[in-house]
Formats: sequence, C-alpha cells, structure tokens
Amino acid sequence: MALNSAFRWFIRKRMMNIELVRNRPVELQRQLFSRLLLPGRNTAFGRDHGLGEVRNLRQFRRQVPIRTYDEIKPYIQRAQSGEENVLWPGETKWFAKSSGTSSDRSKYLPVTEASLQGCHYKGGKDLLALFCDQRPGAELYDGKHLILGGSSALHNRGAGGYSGDLSAIIVRNLPFWVEARRTPGREIALMENWEEKVEAMAQATLKEDVRILAGVPSWMLVVAKRVLEVSGAATLGEVWPNLQLYMHGGVSFAPYRAEFDALVGETNFPFDCLETYNASEGFFGLEDRLGAGDMLMMLDYGIYFEFVPMSEWGQAEPLALELRELEVGQDYALVISTNAGLWRYALGDVVRITELHPFRMQVVGRTTSYLNAFGEELMVDQAEKAIAEASTLANAHVRDFTAAPVFMNLEETGGHEWCIEFSKPPAGGMDLFASCLDASLRRQNSDYDAKRTAELALRFPQVHAVEPGTFDAWLRSQGKLGGQHKVPRLSNDRAVVEDLMNQHAAAKSMPSLP
Repeated sequence: MALNSAFRWFIRKRMMNIELVRNRPVELQRQLFSRLLLPGRNTAFGRDHGLGEVRNLRQFRRQVPIRTYDEIKPYIQRAQSGEENVLWPGETKWFAKSSGTSSDRSKYLPVTEASLQGCHYKGGKDLLALFCDQRPGAELYDGKHLILGGSSALHNRGAGGYSGDLSAIIVRNLPFWVEARRTPGREIALMENWEEKVEAMAQATLKEDVRILAGVPSWMLVVAKRVLEVSGAATLGEVWPNLQLYMHGGVSFAPYRAEFDALVGETNFPFDCLETYNASEGFFGLEDRLGAGDMLMMLDYGIYFEFVPMSEWGQAEPLALELRELEVGQDYALVISTNAGLWRYALGDVVRITELHPFRMQVVGRTTSYLNAFGEELMVDQAEKAIAEASTLANAHVRDFTAAPVFMNLEETGGHEWCIEFSKPPAGGMDLFASCLDASLRRQNSDYDAKRTAELALRFPQVHAVEPGTFDAWLRSQGKLGGQHKVPRLSNDRAVVEDLMNQHAAAKSMPSLP
C-alpha cells in the first residue's frame, strides 16, 4: 500500500502539465514550434530547406512542403546508415518498423532520445496520472502490468542503428519504475514467433497479480482467451481479481467492447478502459475523461500539429490549419513536425475534432483507408460503428473484418463485400447481421443511403463469415502476424478481400480431425 501511495504521488505530479495542455493549448503549440526550429536548423534537412531563415509559420510552410514517407525516406536512409545530424541533431539509433507504403513492405520511422523520453514515455505517465486523478482509490502499482507489444525484436542494422516494432524499442529502454512492474519478462515480450509468444505470455502471467492490461484489442482478446483456457476459469476476474484498467489503441474498441466485458466479468475494483493514440511517429492523444469516447490532444510532447481539411486533401498545395482555425465536427488529415525529425510529415490519419479549448479528437480513419468506389465516402469509424451495432442486435462478437467494393457490370449494380471473422457467430443469423449492418450505414452516411435507394448504385451488401483463423493466416502470409499489425478495414480495391476469401476456402477444404 505504501508503494502504491508513493506511485500515485509521483505519477499525479504530471497533472499540472496536463492542465496547461487543457488551458493554454494555442500558446503551448506556438512555443513548441519555436523550440523545434532551433535544433532543426543544425541538420542536413534544415540546411536544405533554409530553416535558419524561418521566422514564422508562414515562412515554414512556404519552404517545407508536406511530405509522405516516400518523400522523406532518403533522409531517413541517410540516418540509418549512421550519418549524424540528418533530420535531428546527433545520431538517431532507433528506427520503428511500421506498416508499409505503396512502394515498401515496411517503413522505418526515426525514434530519437528526445521523442522517446519527451513523447512516448510522457504519454504513458500522463495516462496513468489521469486515471489516478479520476480513480483516487486505484491500486495499480502493487500489482503487475501486462503490456502486449509487437512481435518483432530489435535488429542491428549496422552503423550503431537498430530497427524493430516501436514496442520493442520502448521495452529495451523502459524506466526502472515501469520495468519493475511489467509482465511478462523481456525475453517473452520480445519473442518474434507470435503463436509461441501467446502461449508463453499466458503461462507466464497466469499466477501474477495483473492490474493493468495494455495492447491492441484484437490481440489482447487472443491472449485473454488463452489465459482462460489454461486456467479453466470462466472470466479474467477469477484469474486476476484486482484487474482495474485496460489501455487500448490502434483500432476502434467499439466492435470488441461487448466481448471484452464478458471476458473480464467481476473484479475487486471498478474496471475502466482508456484509449490512447500512440503510433511509431509519436504519441498524439489520450482519453482524459472516463467513458468520454474522445481523446485530449497532447500538445507538449514535442509534436507540432497542422490540420488539412479533407476537402483539401490530394491538392498539390493543400491548405493546412492551426489549432485556432479548427471547427468542431470537421475531419482533418494530420500533418506533424516532431522531435524525432519528421518535418511536415503526412501521418495518413484522419481525426475529427470533438471539442475546442481544450482540444479533443477522435481518430476516424486513414487518408487511404476508406470506401469510395461509388461516391459513398464510407469512413472507417462509420464501418466500425455499424459492425458494433450489428453485433449487439444480432448477439454476435466480431474478431476482425474488412470490406471492399464489388464493381458494377452490365448485369448488376455495384456493392460492398464484407469478410467478417466471428468469435461468436450471430445468434440471430447472418441475414439479420447483414441487415443491421446495412441499416446502420444508411443512418450514418447520407451518401451511402442515397446510393442504396432503390439499389441504383449500391446493392445490399454481401457479408461472408470466414473460418476462424482466416485473418491470422492472411497476416502470416504477409509476414505481419503480431500485436501491432492489422488487416486494413476498408479498401478501394479487391486485393485483400480476395486473398482472405482464398484463405477461407483453403481452411474449409481441409479435412476435419477425427
């Protein structure tokens, strides 16, 4: 108890800084912009773009164009080769491996000491500070924290550099007070074979007093179910009675919430879930109010934010806005300049502003992850909400899903094809599930509804329940099986759906064991 009291005192000291983020957001961002420019001037990138002459944001935008990964990649490769002062002063030792671009299977994002300490770790501390502030009776530090990271260990790239999942970089450099409470041990956390890792995690944590869970929902469910299988318990509350907090991110929690609540069951403390917005490029936001459903934009983590209205996205020189120019309810593509040396980097995420002063947001999709084959402009957040509503109404639990267009031909109009892997099939049947999915999309999206009217441009969706393990098989075939990887939710081509249906057919054709 004394240890937990000391932890609460230590962690809640960050609340003063969080209040600054809430109360002085525009001022914080402008100060941060100036602080980024100073070290940036002494880099190869800074010299190439005249950062030494930049005195204001207008000049900065004129001299530094918005860049994609492919466009900043030559600078990253120079830093990977061991060259110093390329994107950020000094040597960059770590490169976080993330999902690939159109030209690369994987991309490698720089992680500097400044971004590790002043961004990623700061986000973790702030989330715990906010939780302890709202749950004064929480007893987190007397037990263990089960942190489910990625599946990749760090690999030496030569010239003193290392690459791997962001979680691997974080695990290798954890502060002592976090390492002391993390479970499982480092040797399991950094295992690369995901199937072996799930089994090892379940066995290693079974007898621990786990109080915090952290990880992507779909993969956390895999670990949780294996823990229940090994223990013979009906709920996680029986295995870990002091479980209090689940920190999640990466995908929407809505499709997984019902199944997660059922798996947790009763515990000795209130059980809460908090969302984080942490990517290889930086830690951008966290849920600062229990049950609010949006996240406070963290504006003092060494990241300067710009926002491109979706109506501008794709233009040769898109308009980028500051915080003070944002509007509630509008969607924006994020552009960031960071203490990891990413300058006006197009993150690829789309956020919706839910509140101003303080600035809060929701992640609603990707600039490249949406369905618009027929002018329906279906966003990821709409798809996830529809899946969650259909699951509730049809009494189902969805483990994973994706959708793609079925293109129109001379005989019939186009439509959407959905591949869904259920952990609990719809008790009401697939027809009910599909009807609820379609109805939810029509309520949320007027363009979709218009195209569905009289099936003029969109026919009723095709919904397939694929065999268990189909999505894992696809990820394995792509070399991406693990906690940080996921199947794209929505695509405007049929490549992923057709691969999944082939995996599904292969699984169905396999003879069952006697």
